Amino acid sequence: MKIGILNSGGDCPGLNAVIHGVVGAADQLGWEVIGFRDGFEGLLPPGDYCVLKPENTIDILKLGGTILGSSNKGHFAAKIGNGNIAEVPSEIVAKAKRTMDQLGINALVVVGGDGSLTTGLQLYREGWPIVGVPKTIDNDLGATAMTFGFNSAVETVVDSLDRLHTTAASHKRVMVLEVMGRHAGWIALWGGIAGGANVILLPEIPFDLDKISKFIKQRDAQGHHSTLVVVAEGASMPNGGGVVTLDANCGGEVRLGGIGEQVAKSLQKLTGKETRACTLGHLQRGGAPTSLDRILGVRFGVMAVKLAEQGQFGRMVSYQSYHVGSVPIEEAVHQLRLVEPEGELVQAARAIGICFGN
Repeated sequence: MKIGILNSGGDCPGLNAVIHGVVGAADQLGWEVIGFRDGFEGLLPPGDYCVLKPENTIDILKLGGTILGSSNKGHFAAKIGNGNIAEVPSEIVAKAKRTMDQLGINALVVVGGDGSLTTGLQLYREGWPIVGVPKTIDNDLGATAMTFGFNSAVETVVDSLDRLHTTAASHKRVMVLEVMGRHAGWIALWGGIAGGANVILLPEIPFDLDKISKFIKQRDAQGHHSTLVVVAEGASMPNGGGVVTLDANCGGEVRLGGIGEQVAKSLQKLTGKETRACTLGHLQRGGAPTSLDRILGVRFGVMAVKLAEQGQFGRMVSYQSYHVGSVPIEEAVHQLRLVEPEGELVQAARAIGICFGN
């Protein structure tokens, strides 16, 4: 049997761990693994691929990024403006299928987020043997409790807050750190709590700058002259600002950014305190994965091979209650897992004095 694998969408720590898991599990079954480069684009004739074996993937577990490359644009973009779904044209699908048939691929593992899995679902409905593996650094897919890359991103946020704390305390400043989180604030919430942030601003919880200003002034009166603020990129200013739309050939998707600078400027004006902003951006995607993400990635890869072995196509690997299983892809896509404004984790953060600006 011959199994294919591709990564699609943004990169994140742990992708190589998934490849490592797929190659290792497939080798135990005597299967051949074909890796397609640059996402679905590698399927287009004449095909851009390589044979993956244990001997040429032995050291990739610890590496960030992906040895196969990835793409979130091109012929297979599953979304157009404002999140409206657009199917891949039939002639593109037919060309890609010819590559699959010529190579004798019996199963295709698609490692990607909501958009990539939407494409995978379309291909499955057209008869392709698809197995999905969830990849979203924001940890916002409802069908799985955790995705690889998330823990690594949180560790980057925590390390950044540790460093910002010393300069904030030295200069009695307010420091605003903008982190990833388009629709869900999990990175900001986890990273903010673990990194000792004083204020956490999320897409799920509307915030009032006057309340945050009052909170900072109260800290000053109590002798705490520095404040750390973490804001998710998808959070919105009270006037609706904070989202920057850039048409950069990204398939119609908007790019978010700028909320950190806006919050910093507003807080400096309201509090009179020197306030600086820092945006982590792609630093959260880069670097080696944590041990947790390495293990989770390997487990996801192994489960993908098991699903292929059992002929359970049209399903996505899922992690729930410490167990790796699977769910139908159609139940997984478009079901976001958002932070609950009154959930246990937010309540715990409030209990230790963290302000959410509401």
